[in-house]
Amino acid sequence: MAIAAVTNLTLITFDITYVSWRNFWLQGTVGIPLTNFKLHIPMPTIACRDRSVETGQPARTIQQSAITCLYDPVKGIEPHRDTQAYLDTVAQLESQIAQRGVAAGLPDAAVQDTLAKLRKLSTEMIETNPFGASGKSGALERIKNRTRSRVATRTKTRVSAREAFNIFWSTNNSSYPNYLSPTTWNAEIDWFNQTIRPLVQTNYYRSVDENGNPTNNFWLLDAPFLGLFLLEFLARTYHISRRYSSLTWLDAMIWRWYDIPLFVPFSLFAPTWALLRALPTTLRLHQAEMINLENIQARARQGFVAAIAGEMVEVIIVQVINQIQGAIQRGELTSLLQRATSRQYVDVNNINEVEAIAAHMTQMMVHEIFPKIQPDLEALVRHSIETVMNQSPAYRGLQALPGIGAVPAQITESLVHDVTQLIHNTLKTSLDDPKTAELVARLVRNFSSSFIQEAQGSNLQEVQSLLTDLLEEIKINYVQKLSEEDTTLILDETRQLHQQTIQK
Repeated sequence: MAIAAVTNLTLITFDITYVSWRNFWLQGTVGIPLTNFKLHIPMPTIACRDRSVETGQPARTIQQSAITCLYDPVKGIEPHRDTQAYLDTVAQLESQIAQRGVAAGLPDAAVQDTLAKLRKLSTEMIETNPFGASGKSGALERIKNRTRSRVATRTKTRVSAREAFNIFWSTNNSSYPNYLSPTTWNAEIDWFNQTIRPLVQTNYYRSVDENGNPTNNFWLLDAPFLGLFLLEFLARTYHISRRYSSLTWLDAMIWRWYDIPLFVPFSLFAPTWALLRALPTTLRLHQAEMINLENIQARARQGFVAAIAGEMVEVIIVQVINQIQGAIQRGELTSLLQRATSRQYVDVNNINEVEAIAAHMTQMMVHEIFPKIQPDLEALVRHSIETVMNQSPAYRGLQALPGIGAVPAQITESLVHDVTQLIHNTLKTSLDDPKTAELVARLVRNFSSSFIQEAQGSNLQEVQSLLTDLLEEIKINYVQKLSEEDTTLILDETRQLHQQTIQK
C-alpha cells in the first residue's frame, strides 16, 4: 500500500506541474536562467493524432513527444489551429522546394503563393496573438525579437516585427530583394526550424468545461486510487476497532485521521490540495521501514517540548503555590490542627501511626544501624578524648615517664569501648523494658498535643502570614529563575544523559 501511495503522489505532482512544465515534456529542453545555455534531454516520440484539424477533414498524424501525446487529452490540450496552420504552411513550403529544387522552386508560382500565405499568417499572428489564451505571450515576443534580429543581421537595418516577417518570407522584397535565394535558403530555413519552430510549437489550445474552468480529467486517473485507499481505510479502521474493544469504529477512524486525504477527491474541486497526501504517504513509508523518521520525530517532539516546557512548569508551580497560599489564607491550617486534636478524628486501623513510626525507627537505629557505626563512633570519641587530654601538661608529662608512657593510651581505648558499649546496651535494655516504652510513647503524645495546642494560639496568625510571604517570595524568585533558563540547553543535557545511559 505504501508503493501505491507513492505512485499516486507522484502522479498528482506530475499532473499539477504538467501545464507549467509542458514545454519540457514537449521538447525536452531546459534553459539555464541568465545564460544562453540549454540542456536538451531526448524525449521519446510517437505518431500522435492531430486533434486540431477541422471536423470532416481526413485524420492525420504528427510526430510528437510521447508524454504530451498521451497526457494532453487529460488536460484538454490540443495544438492551436492558427499556430499549427502556420507550421503546416512552412512544412508545405519545404515540401515544394524539395520537389522542384531550390533554384527552380523559389521562382515557382505555387511557392510564391505559399510565401505570400506565410507573410499573411505572420501578420495575423502578430496582430491576433494566438499565444495569449495559453499564457505564452512571452513566446510570441521572443519570436518577434529573434526574427527582427535575424533580418537586421542580414539587411543591416532595424525594422518592425511585421516588416521583418515580410522580408524573411520573400524572394523579391522591395526593402531587401533576394532575401530567400538558392544560396541562402538552407541557412534561413534551418535557422527557422531551430529557433522559431520550437517557440511556435509551445502554443496550444485548452478547452473549458461547463463551469468555465480549464478541462481537467485527472479525476479519471485518480479514481482507482481513491477507491483503493477508501477500502483500505475502512478495513484497517474496522480491524483496529475489533482489536481494541474500548474503541468504536468511529474512534478508530478518528485515530487514523491522517489517512483521510488519501480518498478525498481533491481533483474535482481543489487539485493542489491533493498534495496533502504527502503526510500519509510519508507515514506509510516509515511504517513499511522504507524510510526512517525516528530522528525527525525526536527533533519535532523536542522542539515542541522546548517551546512549551518552560511555560507549563511555570504555570504548574505558580498554581500549586497559589493553592497553598489560598489554603493558608482561608484558615485551612487551623482546621487541620483542630481536626488533629479532635476526638472525632477518624482512625482507619486503630494504630497511632506517629508512635508506630517512631518505635520502628528507634528499633532500626539501635539493633541495625548502631552496630555498623560503632567503630566510627569509637574513633570519633577516642579522637575527642585524646585532643582534650593532650592539652593537659600533666597528661603529657605522664606519657614521658619510662615504662608507663603507653598506659594512658590503653586506658583511653578501654574507656572509649566501654562507653560506647554501655550506650548500646542501655538503649537495647530500654527498648525491651515495657515501662521505658510507655514513657517514650507518653512523651511523644504530650509533645504532639502541646505543639498543636500552642500552634493554635496567638502564634498561628503570625506563622500563617510568614508562610504566605515565604511562598510569595519562592514564587517570584522561581518564576524569574525559570524565565532565565534556556529550555533548549536543558533538553540537550537531557539527551546527553539519555545517550550515556544507553551506552552504559
